[in-house]
Amino acid sequence: MTQMKSEAYLKALTPEQLAYFSGIPLWAVIVWGLGTWGGFLGSVVLLLRRSFASKLFGASIVGAVLTNLYSYGLSDGMKVMQNGTGAVIFSAVIFTIAVLLLIYARAMRKRGVLR
Repeated sequence: MTQMKSEAYLKALTPEQLAYFSGIPLWAVIVWGLGTWGGFLGSVVLLLRRSFASKLFGASIVGAVLTNLYSYGLSDGMKVMQNGTGAVIFSAVIFTIAVLLLIYARAMRKRGVLR
């Protein structure tokens, strides 16, 4: 919602959070997109039973790792968010799901389910 500049979403953020989100560098936005779109497209391709899904899930994991590196290591993202611990848990859940999807896609490719 921050990328789409949704007024309804943004009005709930503090001035510090707005400044944080508007100051995210382009490379971090790109790897966020890689993580998000890689996971979405990987899921669609998995439903279509294509082996390319594992590559998309792999790209999604790379995007998630780099996004979290920026958010929690290279910036003050955890400090700016009101519930920093909740944000870390949320990120960990997303990462875990991405890894499980990759493992599943590889297993289905190995069994010959994916073409």
